[in-house]
Amino acid sequence: MNFTKKLINWYTVNKRDLPWRNTINPYFIWLSEIILQQTQVTQGLPYYIAFTTTFPTVFDLAKADEQEVLKLWQGLGYYSRARNLHASAKYIVTDLNGKFPNTFDEIIKLKGVGDYTASAIASICFNERTAVVDGNVYRALSRVFGIETLINQPKGFKQFKQLAQELIDPKQPATFNQAIMEFGARQCKPKSPDCNSCPFNNSCVALQQNKIAQLPVKPKKTKVSKKHFNFIVVLSSDNKTVLEQRQGSGIWQNLYQFPLVETNKEASILTIKKEVGTFLFLKANTFKLSLYNEQPIIHKLSHQHLHTKFWVLTMDNSLPNGIELDTIENYPVPILIGNFIENFNF
Repeated sequence: MNFTKKLINWYTVNKRDLPWRNTINPYFIWLSEIILQQTQVTQGLPYYIAFTTTFPTVFDLAKADEQEVLKLWQGLGYYSRARNLHASAKYIVTDLNGKFPNTFDEIIKLKGVGDYTASAIASICFNERTAVVDGNVYRALSRVFGIETLINQPKGFKQFKQLAQELIDPKQPATFNQAIMEFGARQCKPKSPDCNSCPFNNSCVALQQNKIAQLPVKPKKTKVSKKHFNFIVVLSSDNKTVLEQRQGSGIWQNLYQFPLVETNKEASILTIKKEVGTFLFLKANTFKLSLYNEQPIIHKLSHQHLHTKFWVLTMDNSLPNGIELDTIENYPVPILIGNFIENFNF
């Protein structure tokens, strides 16, 4: 079986026409790879178009305000990707005079870039023979070759990287890397892959041994925690509200949100009133509080599920330092907050 030849033949027939496949500009390839981390192509494509339109060069991205970058990223999640993207753009412009690094060893030094992304950029843009290993590659290789080593662990990564490196076409590394990623995404899918039309169905170990569902072998899932978030949506007499910027290194760093009351369980209106009086310094008779959603909105993150309620607080007083309601959509917010703003009649 000539795995490499069959794979590239399959790709020639089945590849999708995507904008980042029509360029070898490292800035554009870098953008696409960062956007597509943890994101499917259908969701990431509009963001790629928006970023390349708004920031057509690395210089444009570097000089942008972080708030503008985060706003454009809004809805994609994993916001550290956007912050790292922005920081690396500044580094390229300031330290490298705007010249994108052109080897794997240099590319991987960029903030937010790991082995996979550096391999993709180095091979696609600079024809370097360095194989990509991501979820799609783990899945395809583990099934076709019957590899039962635990993935996403140092031992597993080393084994799969070595195999991919042996298989990569030295004359067209970019095509091979894009082919195996496309194959894993479209043919050798996580669930219900179409094995009947697969070019490797006569030699795939997982198919022969009925182990499609068992491969690749993944680590046990991290236990997901449950949190209760209560957002206070302030509406003042002078048509203003309150937004606060999240600090620290936790979720949604540097994004904006309504004042948050986090509780151990679903909170009563009395609990929320008491908390509001504490951090907004409001007396109980100076505001009205009502619950926007009776049932919590469950926002699922990779490591935690947020059971969220929005409480609308109307007050007769003005907010001299508040946010004008007609400017609220200018602020970068988590998609959870963004959906509320879109649906609430401000």
